[in-house]
Order: sequence, then structure tokens, then C-alpha cells
Amino acid sequence: MTKLKLGLPKGSLQDATVKVFERAGFKVNVSSRSYFPTIDDPEIELVLLRAQEMSRYVEQGVLDCGITGADWIQENESKVETIADLVYAKTSSVKVRWVLAVPEASKIKSVKDLQGKRLATELVNVTRNYLKEHKVKADVEFSWGATEAKVATGLVDAIVELTETGSSLKAHNLRIVTTLCESTTQFIANTAAAKDSWKKAKMEQISMLLGGAIAADGMVGLKLNVEEKNLKKILSLLTSLKNPTISTLSKEGWLAVETVIHESKVRILVPQIKLAGGQGIIEYTLNKIIY
Repeated sequence: MTKLKLGLPKGSLQDATVKVFERAGFKVNVSSRSYFPTIDDPEIELVLLRAQEMSRYVEQGVLDCGITGADWIQENESKVETIADLVYAKTSSVKVRWVLAVPEASKIKSVKDLQGKRLATELVNVTRNYLKEHKVKADVEFSWGATEAKVATGLVDAIVELTETGSSLKAHNLRIVTTLCESTTQFIANTAAAKDSWKKAKMEQISMLLGGAIAADGMVGLKLNVEEKNLKKILSLLTSLKNPTISTLSKEGWLAVETVIHESKVRILVPQIKLAGGQGIIEYTLNKIIY
């Protein structure tokens, strides 16, 4: 049987990725003692790898496809095909940033002030390329972790670190000087695999289901009945993907209305719908929304 070899990111993205796959309809079982999770699809073979390494193994063809950050694709200078951008959390930023940060009291105000300085980061190649573009010569060393502590204690002059809100940097009394690059989570494929008709179709199927699961995150369905005379008032309260679905009931003069809204709006909308004449209001969870 032909199989699609798919890499899942081990580490910070692991739990979120497994949850998205489950909402998409795949049952994934990850063992703490194995790098080969099981999945209830005989056409897929899973491998756990660090996101930092994923694009390299996809490019080499060891994996047909995988999930990683755009930052690591750039860091590894990998030539891979992007199948889809994946935004796991609807409540968080679409992108994370790699930023240049220094202590609050530092005299470094711009990238030009890094001339002759020492930087620590996990994103070494991207940082070196950024400095080269700005014609700045500085020492860039790889950091195995605790990067904020290195600049806070004076081991280095500046760091390039991943952040979403900047709160962790502020907590370490660090100041953001500039953003080097932004990143999203991406579903990538080996170029040869992307040209294989069976593998391409399988990847597109997975991508569609994952995208549908992500789109449904934080959304709920809402059903209700309303007298025709009150329909306009109800519609003025509702938002939907396009327009609410309206159908007639067996009882003359009554209609059924169905829509999709963000879960956070339900507690405000439901009482308003009730006051506007809505009856038999039902809220239900959504697994996927396929556009």
C-alpha cells in the first residue's frame, strides 16, 4: 500500500497539532516512548520531529510532508512546497515574530548600533543574513536556551528571540529594537511528493480537513424558530459566514433560522434573540467549517 510519510512537530506545537488533527477527524495516538505516533488512516505514516529540523528532512525526501514554522524553513534555506498556512489559535496572533531585543538601559537603538557586538539566538542564519543586508558586522552565536538570561546578565549585547506578545521580554526588562521576520505554521511538502498525483491529492485532502477544523475553532452553530413577522428583527442581530439559512416550518407563519457565530457572542446574542421573538434556540459545537 502506498503511504504518505508525514512529520508532526515535537515540542511546543505538538499538542496543538494533535488536537487539530483530532478535530479534523483523525485519531492520533502519541506515546512518550516513541517517535512514531499511530493514526487511524492506513494511508498515513507519522513521524515526530523537532520543528527546527522538519523542512530539511522534507526537502531531502525522507518525509513527503510535514508541519513546521516558516521561520525554520527560512533558517534552513529549504526548497519545499507550501501546501497551506495553519493558524491554530483563533484568539492569538496570526503570526509570531523574531525580534532583536536588548536590555532597557542599552544604548543600542537600531541594527546599526550592533556593529562589533555579540548576539545570541537560535535563528543564526536568518540573523546573519539580516545583519549582512544592513552591512553590520557582529558576532552571532547559537543559543541552546535561556536566551533572555544571557543578555540580561551581560553575556551578550543583544538577542534575537521568538515572541508573540512581547510580554516575556518585558518581564526580563528587555526592549524590542526591531523585528527581523514573522512566521506562521505551515504544512509543507517535498517537491517530488507534490508532483505525485496520489500524494498531492492526499495532502490536499488533509490540508482541507485541517483548515476546516481550524476555521471551526471558537465557532458554534445556532438554530432557532421565529414567527415571520419577527424575522427582520432577528436577522438584524445575527452575523454569519454569508447569510443565515432560513426555511419554512410545518406551522404556517413560522420559520427556522440557522447560522454560525463566534462562541464569545452567544451569551450576548441569545437573550437578545429571545427578546426579539426567537424560540427553541439551540447552540451546538462545530468540528469543521469547509469554505
